[in-house]
Amino acid sequence: MAEVTIRDIRKSYGDVEVIHGVDIDIDDGAFVVLVGPSGCGKSTLLRMVAGLESITGGTIEIGGRVVNNVAPKDRDIAMVFQSYALYPHKTVADNMAFALKLRKTDPKIVAERLENAAEILGLKPYLKRYPRQLSGGQRQRVAMGRAIVRDPQVFLFDEPLSNLDAKLRVQMRTEIKELHQRLKTTTVFVTHDQVEAMTMADKIVVMNDGIVEQVGSPLELYDTPVNRFVATFIGSPAMNMIEGTIRKNRKTFIETAAGKLPIKPGKLKLTDGQSVIYGIRPEHLELGRSGLEATVAVVEPTGPETLVFLRSSGKDLVALFRERHAFKPGQKVHLKPREDMVHLFDPQSGARL
Repeated sequence: MAEVTIRDIRKSYGDVEVIHGVDIDIDDGAFVVLVGPSGCGKSTLLRMVAGLESITGGTIEIGGRVVNNVAPKDRDIAMVFQSYALYPHKTVADNMAFALKLRKTDPKIVAERLENAAEILGLKPYLKRYPRQLSGGQRQRVAMGRAIVRDPQVFLFDEPLSNLDAKLRVQMRTEIKELHQRLKTTTVFVTHDQVEAMTMADKIVVMNDGIVEQVGSPLELYDTPVNRFVATFIGSPAMNMIEGTIRKNRKTFIETAAGKLPIKPGKLKLTDGQSVIYGIRPEHLELGRSGLEATVAVVEPTGPETLVFLRSSGKDLVALFRERHAFKPGQKVHLKPREDMVHLFDPQSGARL
């Protein structure tokens, strides 16, 4: 196991810089998830850690050793890709042991590690099968097993669950997290799915356009996003964003096109007439007799929760209710935000106020 230190990492393709001076500290034994929209640079950064992409600037250290010019095979890392990349003509056992045999590892050590990995992943009954005889989830386990037998310092996962169906994704998510808790190997996991990030990570790195927007625990990012991008990207459904103006009378409130919204200014220095973005998560909207007047557009019952999509003065909103209400399209309702759960953002910079 080892810590990974990324310092001022930059990546350019010709004159176009796609990674702009990224700094990340990954502790020994941590499970860190790089998350962000497509094209934000997360997979490129992971491939730079693996040695599959050259580094334009900065340094990457694994276990205290700078690996900028170290070949991938000598970095003591193991990578699991989005595609399973299994040899179709080799059995499960041969696929898992291939890298060790290529290194001419002692056959006894190979057999021991293969046995251990197969036991951990529940693959013992399938060691003599070929990839075509396995389900998608079993193939992903084989790909993980191939990484485990190498006993690396760092595991790298590049969107490994993207090819699985929804139910299997949830199952594999749990299995990967359980595997990490058992092996305690430093793990870097890339995904565009913020639900995967929230449920699996010790620490999340949110990336956008080649920069790091925020680093923190899942609940830190959810409860105190540093800017509008993180606030809308972390959380499903996304945080509602409403444009408004600060009004100070006997009580400070936000004036919007759909009505007045309450806030608790606390230590914030807000001025009368100041433009702000009022952020409120769907689960922090409650039904009331006053507040935002909205019209129900679509109702999505999921069983334990009901998502209600509404329109208010031309603005689309989402509310989440755990109580069961008989909403109907076209119905008029009033939504009252919880004052203690309001987030305010600057309209120009997007920074949290």
